[in-house]
Amino acid sequence: MLEGSDRRALARGRRIVSDGGLLPEGLSGPILRSWQRCIDRGLDLFGRPTAEPLTARELSRVIERNERLRAAARPELEALRGDAESTGCIAILTDANGVILDAVGDSSFADRAACVALMPGVGWAEQISGTNAIGTALVEGAAVAVQGHEHFFEPHRILDCSASPIRSPTGDLMGVLDISGNADIHHLHALSLVRLSVDQIERRFFNEGAFDQYDLVRVHPDRALIGTAREGILVFEGSKLVAANRHGLSLFSLDWSDLKFAEADQLFSNSLSMLADRGHIRKTDGTMLFGALEMRSRRPMHQVALPQPADEGDDDDPVFDVNTQASLKRAVRLLASDIPVLVQGETGVGKEVFARAAHDSGNRKTGPFITVECAAATEATLERELFGVEGSDGTPISRGHISAADGGTLFLDEIGDMPLPLQAQFLRVLEERMVTPVGGRRPRTVDFNLICSSRRDLPRAVERGEFRSDLYFWIAQYSVALPALRRLDDLAAVIEKLFARLGAASQRTTLAPDTLEKLAAFHWPGNFRQLTGTLKALVALTDPGERVRLDALPAYLIDPPKADAAAPTTASSTAIETGGTALVDVELKAMQAAVEAAGGNISLAAKRLNIHRSTLYRRLFARGEERKSSSAQP
Repeated sequence: MLEGSDRRALARGRRIVSDGGLLPEGLSGPILRSWQRCIDRGLDLFGRPTAEPLTARELSRVIERNERLRAAARPELEALRGDAESTGCIAILTDANGVILDAVGDSSFADRAACVALMPGVGWAEQISGTNAIGTALVEGAAVAVQGHEHFFEPHRILDCSASPIRSPTGDLMGVLDISGNADIHHLHALSLVRLSVDQIERRFFNEGAFDQYDLVRVHPDRALIGTAREGILVFEGSKLVAANRHGLSLFSLDWSDLKFAEADQLFSNSLSMLADRGHIRKTDGTMLFGALEMRSRRPMHQVALPQPADEGDDDDPVFDVNTQASLKRAVRLLASDIPVLVQGETGVGKEVFARAAHDSGNRKTGPFITVECAAATEATLERELFGVEGSDGTPISRGHISAADGGTLFLDEIGDMPLPLQAQFLRVLEERMVTPVGGRRPRTVDFNLICSSRRDLPRAVERGEFRSDLYFWIAQYSVALPALRRLDDLAAVIEKLFARLGAASQRTTLAPDTLEKLAAFHWPGNFRQLTGTLKALVALTDPGERVRLDALPAYLIDPPKADAAAPTTASSTAIETGGTALVDVELKAMQAAVEAAGGNISLAAKRLNIHRSTLYRRLFARGEERKSSSAQP
């Protein structure tokens, strides 16, 4: 709709045109640009449009050529039908030339609109029908609203129209969706409704199968908008961007001309596989995006070699001790026989790295490796992430991690934190090998290797009714307990190998014997995560060819605080295997200490602990109640 100044300019322009003059220069906006184009084409302001309807045979051919568009738009037209009927409007679909293919809505207004040829088979291109929402949206390449007197031709001023162009994933103009009503009533939300409907139509093109051999990325700065019409969609062939929706392009300030030129590493600061693993990724400007990666190309994911929290990796074998390497070989054989593996251990011992290594060495290594963080989302969000979402018309809205893992490996991190209702649903998937999306009716067959991890004592959780026994017995057919660093007999050897892998070997940096001894003697409460960070710092601070001496170590290693005396002992570290409570107590103390250090700020404490705020709330409450219950027992 025109602003007051533009409206006055348009009225002035009408008078000038009626006197035989031209529109004055300097006028802005799509309506005024359209008027200028109409005048330049020699259209008569007081004449009548010359559009002639197609014959039945011609219309049939046009409809046949546009069946792909009509199929994609049909659910939106049906959804708009009721709204259009109740507001006295009609919803219209045209082809790329502005020829009306379908029209639904209020029959009484449709009869009136037919008087100005607003019906199937009539073309509304701007060069024929003057300024109008359909034709002007096609020329401008953007959504346009044209109200009453803003139409170029006099007969069309009975209309209030809002239209938006529809583009294919490669940017080709497919057609226009329009809502038209009586100009006596200004339809405030029509343009927003059209834009939303077009977003849904354009998303549907990505589910047609044309991109089954490509990698598809769904991202948005707001996690809650993943799976909605506002998510950004990007399709990559290798690292090259080959298709996208307009929201995906907008997130990176791109347009359709950038397709086949933009590369993934120009858009993201991390590997795309981080999106599949962690559900988030950063743009090159540092902006965090949430979403999912669908590895449809079936290329193997990158291999992460080191037990580390970041997305950096190496193509060599993970740094595991001898016993863990033996457990890894057994896990690979069991997964090949379709037997799930449960990996248990403290935070930071490398549970996900173990799972990755099992996948990369297994029978499904060419398939996707999909990680789901069960402790990092609400029940509703986790349900959508796991099972996917389907629209009321049966069209997939988001695929879901279970479906994405088909043909590969599904890794459920911290399955012990999965809400009980979802445990029942997931068990059904395991039993039936079928998954039904949220809102869907028809299940889909899935086939994947399953690896789960937990830092909780799951048998005890079963006893307390916090975890389903039937699901536990299903996922724990083979259990691996990864040891804490302080329990490794060959910790010094592991440290040397890890130090070399982190860059020391390339710059010929070594650890002095007393430095290595001090590192191996520390209890490393953060396990591999803490050790990796420390060794990275030592590599960065040491010049090539030098030996890392004792005085280069952080103060907490050179002169450990007294609190280290209370570090978990070997006996307490076996709590996760024996069903004891020592590990739970250590965790509770660590969380309470983090909250105290943050001055009671739960959000800050959760950030420092690298867990979600809701997870910290839940675990503090659960552990606190558990200790109260234990202390109350005789």
